[in-house]
Amino acid sequence: MLNVGLTGGIGSGKSSVARRLAEHGAVVVDSDVIAREVVAPGTDGLREIVEAFGAGVLQPDGSLDRPALGALVFGDTAARRRLEEITHPRVRARSRELAAAAAPDAVLVNDVPLLVEGGLAPTYHLVVVVETDRDIRIGRLVRDRGMTERQALDRIAAQADDARRRAAADVVLRNDGDLADLHVVVDRLWRRLVPYEANVRHRRRAPRPADVTLAGPDPSWPDQARRLADRIRHLVGDPDRRIDHVGSTAVPGLAAKDVVDLQLSVSSLAEADSLADRLADGGFPRPPGDWYDSPKPPDLDPARWTKRLHLNADPGRPVNLHVRVTGSPGWRCALLLRDLLRADEATRAEYLALKQGLAERSATVDEYAEAKEPWFDVAYDRARRWADRTGWQP
Repeated sequence: MLNVGLTGGIGSGKSSVARRLAEHGAVVVDSDVIAREVVAPGTDGLREIVEAFGAGVLQPDGSLDRPALGALVFGDTAARRRLEEITHPRVRARSRELAAAAAPDAVLVNDVPLLVEGGLAPTYHLVVVVETDRDIRIGRLVRDRGMTERQALDRIAAQADDARRRAAADVVLRNDGDLADLHVVVDRLWRRLVPYEANVRHRRRAPRPADVTLAGPDPSWPDQARRLADRIRHLVGDPDRRIDHVGSTAVPGLAAKDVVDLQLSVSSLAEADSLADRLADGGFPRPPGDWYDSPKPPDLDPARWTKRLHLNADPGRPVNLHVRVTGSPGWRCALLLRDLLRADEATRAEYLALKQGLAERSATVDEYAEAKEPWFDVAYDRARRWADRTGWQP
């Protein structure tokens, strides 16, 4: 099923987003609610908390006195970590139970306040961050939760800042207006999630426009590529796996089709095939057929340019994931041409002019791609000579 991570700073309105998604039919797993369940009276979680922090963290009725516990752990790193050791495994286990009980076609929204702090972003198909101006958040915490302004500021400072959350976000929902404004952006997100879920379940790529439109240059492309690469590393179970951002969106200042190209390095095509199911489950299905890069002189043996290709199921972010054997001609070519374009302003300008002219004349993406191949043949020879001259290594 589609797993969405939802987070935001305290007072951002994350719970309002979760409620709206639930109204649309999402299955919401709320970590805050679960965190209360696992320390309810009579649970092992509450018993361990009392053992660790004393009976002073209990209300007269035997329930957890959250303000008293908060006063003990807030600002005390060791105490906070001890509390997390007690509660976090229980929250994760209960979350897995709720996820397992959801229907196979569910859009599962995981409402996780500390998603970024816990390094969980790569484990989801999509990460949504709710972002709100700090002064508005302070006002909400004072008005709705009875905090003083100082308490609100301390709670905000104890969490990841907006820049860190934004770096983990595939989608940022601004919530500086009223509830009606928020519903507009959440409803737009839902229209993306529904086909995304179906595409993941059926292991199919998201449709793309057939015509050629150049965008950018978009300075967010490298950050998008980084987030996608982290997700793919999680899927393949290798945090150190080499994944490179290649293609035009990897070249600063270059206009391109709004498609992120990534290169996943593997030891063999057999290894690539063994990863196919995991990548598909994570939203990167493999289309049918055999895939090859266009051979470049002097190595014109098509068999040596074989690769595997995966495409993204997310209709909101087109991705080409090229799975190539480390050191193969196609693997080397992708890196070499990217680095030449990054380093050589004249080649970059020449390629941009070609792209713009072909985009105006090409009726389809396939025609556009085919028309660029003669230029790539010449550029590859130029790149090889540049590599020899500069000592370039992939």
